[in-house]
Amino acid sequence: MGGFCAEVWEATAETRAAIDELPFVKGLADGSLERDRFEYYMVQDALYLHGYARALASTAARADRSEEIAFYAKSAHECIVVESALHEGNVGSVEGAKPSPTGTAYVSYLQSLAQTGGYAELAAGVLPCFWVYMDVGSRLMEKAGDLAGHPYGDWISTYADEAFAESTRKACEITDAIAGRSDAPTVARMREAFARATTYEWKFWDAAWKKETWPFGG
Repeated sequence: MGGFCAEVWEATAETRAAIDELPFVKGLADGSLERDRFEYYMVQDALYLHGYARALASTAARADRSEEIAFYAKSAHECIVVESALHEGNVGSVEGAKPSPTGTAYVSYLQSLAQTGGYAELAAGVLPCFWVYMDVGSRLMEKAGDLAGHPYGDWISTYADEAFAESTRKACEITDAIAGRSDAPTVARMREAFARATTYEWKFWDAAWKKETWPFGG
């Protein structure tokens, strides 16, 4: 990765290091994570991905280059079809489940970019969900080794998969290109969107460890 992506990746190093230290992520790596916490996470992730897919679709709608339209539209489709299969295999239907405060805030932030921001900010805002997951998944794979018998092997293998890594590289390539043809104020807003979404990635896993609920019944 180069240009804009290299810059924002380095700028969010502290946040990403904090993700690695979360007890939820450590428990995923060694398989010690309690099943109820993992199931809470999977339900919340399924709910989040519905909103994230809409954000990807909005990104496709705002793009003006055919390759970029195709990429974000395909990603929105895979978000629903491919990753939903992973969730259904672990927790079944999420019908009637309530999004957590953090999940609601993260989706609302992406929706605000779609409603009030430009294409560039939205592309930067949806990137961490690709890149942080690929980064965490690949390192979890290294730590876990042989996934045979690992209680969360299907999750790890999904995000450590080469096809997902290729999608991430493509998302970075597109975001670098967008930044390269944008003015300085737009690039500054892109930096902010990437940093904010990366922080939400940290908050999402932290919320899963705490099994976050709405105060007073939501």
